[in-house]
Amino acid sequence: MEMHNFSSGPSILPPEVLQKASEAVLNFNNSGLSLIEISHRDPSFVEIMNSARNLALELLNLENKGYSALFLQGGASLEFVRVANNLLKVDGKAGYINTGNWANNAQNEAAYFGAVVEIASSKDKNYSYIPKNIVVPNNLDYLHITTNNTIYGTQFKDFPETDVPLVCDMSSDIFSRNLDFSKFDLIYACAQKNAGTSGINLIVVKDELLNKTRSIPNIMNYKKHIERESMYNTPSVFSVYVSYLTLKWLKDLGGIAAVDRRNLAKANLMYSEIDRNSLFYGTAAVEDRSTMNVTFFLKDEKLTTTFDELCLSEGIYGVKGHRTAGGYRASMYNALPMTSVQKLVEVMQRFETRFL
Repeated sequence: MEMHNFSSGPSILPPEVLQKASEAVLNFNNSGLSLIEISHRDPSFVEIMNSARNLALELLNLENKGYSALFLQGGASLEFVRVANNLLKVDGKAGYINTGNWANNAQNEAAYFGAVVEIASSKDKNYSYIPKNIVVPNNLDYLHITTNNTIYGTQFKDFPETDVPLVCDMSSDIFSRNLDFSKFDLIYACAQKNAGTSGINLIVVKDELLNKTRSIPNIMNYKKHIERESMYNTPSVFSVYVSYLTLKWLKDLGGIAAVDRRNLAKANLMYSEIDRNSLFYGTAAVEDRSTMNVTFFLKDEKLTTTFDELCLSEGIYGVKGHRTAGGYRASMYNALPMTSVQKLVEVMQRFETRFL
C-alpha cells in the first residue's frame, strides 16, 4: 500500500534523498566506509558541510550579502536560548510576537537572559490569527517572530515594518515560499521540516549583527561557530549530509520559486475541500492560513474513530492534530507530492458521502 506522509516533523523527505542517504550509510562516495564512521575532518565531509552552507545562502538569495550560514545541534529550542545569548544586551530589551506555542516558548526562554516585551499576541483567540498593524518600538535589541505556526495552522504573509533587527524562527516554512530574505537579520530553523532530518538547526545570520555579542560561552557564540566554519565541535554528520542532499534536490527542482508554486497548489486544494465539505471546518483566519500546516476539525466528534480508521486503511499517516489542539493537521512540506493531497481530499469526499 502506498503511504501518504503528512507528519508534522520529522517529516517526509524526497525519495531521491532517502536513497542517496541510505547508500552513504553503507558506502560513502565509494570509499568503502560509512558516512557515519568517518572523521568530520575528512576532506570529503568538509566539502559537504561547506556545500550545504553555501547552498542555503544561494537558495535564500543571500550569497555575498554579508550573511553566514551554520549547521548546529540542539533543535530550534536551543536557538531560543542562543538568540538571546547573542543579541540581548545586559541592559537591553527584546520584543516578541506571540502567535503560538513555539513563539511563546521562545519568548519565555529569552526572559532568562534579560528584559522581554510581548509586542503583540493572538493568544486571546487560541492563536487562530496573526496580529495586524503591529507597532514596533525602536528601542529593542531585536524583534522575534515565528513565521509559521505548526500547531494552529497560521502563517505570516506580511512582516512588521521595523528599524530593529528582525529575527525569525522559520522552522516549518523555510525554503517553502518566495520572500525577500534580506529583510531578516537572523533566520533559524530546525531541519526536520523542509531542510533535512532531525538533529541539526540551520542558522543564517547577518555578520554585522554579531558585533555586539556580550561575553558568553563559546559553544553558544555564533561568531565562534562562524570562525570555525560550523565545525567548532563535532557536527551531526549524517544530518548535515541529508540537509545537503535536500537543498541540492530543491535547487535541481528549480529552487524556492518552483516549490512555492507547488505548495500553493497543494494548499489551495486542501483548503477548498475543507470549506466545501459539510463534515469538516477550519479555525485559522482565512487570510492567515498556513500553506505548510492545514488544521481542521470534524463538526461531529463522534465520527472521529471512523475517520481515523478510514485514513489508516488508505495509507494516510500523520494527520492527527497536535496533542494540545486536537482535530487534524495535514502538514504539506516541500517533499509531499500533490498526489498525497489529492488522496486525502478524495478520502474526505468519500467520508462525506458516507454520512450525508
